[in-house]
Amino acid sequence: MVNKSGGAGAEGFLHVKGKKGDAHTIIITLSNLFTTPLHTGVPFNWRDLTPIARLALDEFILWVNAETPYKTAQEYMSAVKAKPNTFTMGGTGSAQEDQILTIQQEQALGVKFIYVPFKGGGEVCVNLVGKHVDSTVNNPIECVSHWKAGRVRPLAVFDARASPSGTGRTFPP
Repeated sequence: MVNKSGGAGAEGFLHVKGKKGDAHTIIITLSNLFTTPLHTGVPFNWRDLTPIARLALDEFILWVNAETPYKTAQEYMSAVKAKPNTFTMGGTGSAQEDQILTIQQEQALGVKFIYVPFKGGGEVCVNLVGKHVDSTVNNPIECVSHWKAGRVRPLAVFDARASPSGTGRTFPP
């Protein structure tokens, strides 16, 4: 195994692209397979590869600190809309899934956040617990221990499927 780090996956993507036809070279990647080329302009497209299998699908959750008064996503977004550019949204990195979801919320709901990038999902959640950001968008596993401890509250799951109960997902998912 060779770990090709750098450029939000760009180094690895270009390495595998250069191994076209080599059945012994594979890559395991995240959704940065799509976002890195869009953000960086690296000469790579996901279509340059042959998909073998999808092993997992990350769901993202909108989290707030459990000490906030917000019990629903609608309550929180109403507060954000009332005071644009004052609420912070923490996420992992720049121009990756967390920031893309933040921008999509802004566009769809007419809200405006100050996006704060961190190096990893655990750091994102710790900053939410410490009240250094007002909300986060990250994966369940990155915040589930703090949720179980009652420090954070999930408000919404970003998913095309409706919740089975219609009132919210069971956590952890």
